Amino acid sequence: MISIEYLPLIFFIIALFYSSVGFGGGSSYLAIMSLFLTDFYEIRSTALILNICVVSIGTIIFIRNKVFDFKLFWPFLVSSIPLAYFGAQLKLSQEVFFLILGSALILSGVAMILRYINAKLESHEFSLAKKLSLGGSVGFLAGVSGIGGGIFLSPSLNLLNWSNPRTVAALASIFILVNSISGLVGLTVAGTLQVDPELIWKLILAVVIGGGIGSYLSSKKFNLRILGGLTAILVIYVGLRLVLMHGFGINI
Repeated sequence: MISIEYLPLIFFIIALFYSSVGFGGGSSYLAIMSLFLTDFYEIRSTALILNICVVSIGTIIFIRNKVFDFKLFWPFLVSSIPLAYFGAQLKLSQEVFFLILGSALILSGVAMILRYINAKLESHEFSLAKKLSLGGSVGFLAGVSGIGGGIFLSPSLNLLNWSNPRTVAALASIFILVNSISGLVGLTVAGTLQVDPELIWKLILAVVIGGGIGSYLSSKKFNLRILGGLTAILVIYVGLRLVLMHGFGINI
């Protein structure tokens, strides 16, 4: 069993990989913390806070490098924020929560792999209604699952060839940021916000450094195909592990 002292190093690596494709890493934070922490709500709260730290850096870098386009992004955000808030207020059992999260992660990881082996790069504009419905549905799933939702939104947009990978990564970053904040507010209102002050500051430092490096790579002329593929494999593994552990009692 890995000692809890290694958590900052593990989270640094996760933040580096996930932020390189515009994600916060909340799904893996949840899975790993479930091995060390017993308070279910502390796990959800900590993951959301770490998500906010990582994607805040990515969002700033995307804006500075003029990858961020609010005119394209606002419909996804407007519909997702209130639904992420309501989703976070649902009080699920730990088993149901991890089964929902694990299943969604497996599907997202497969979608990421399909996108990275797809050579077609044509972009297709979405209607306003399609953006609103997709943003809202992913926002609700983000609130329920306790993560920012970019890991669900980004593969969907890439498979549908909505825009180029860097624009999608920029949208995923701001999407995760606003919905993590909304989810955190939802937990606070529901009275389920729990954190360990001594542990969380070590984890914040680790993910800020890792997220800064990953976001820098993502915003530059850097080939993200390898990192994206590795991230997809990590997402599938985390999802499969959660489903097997909480659905069938099998630990891998």
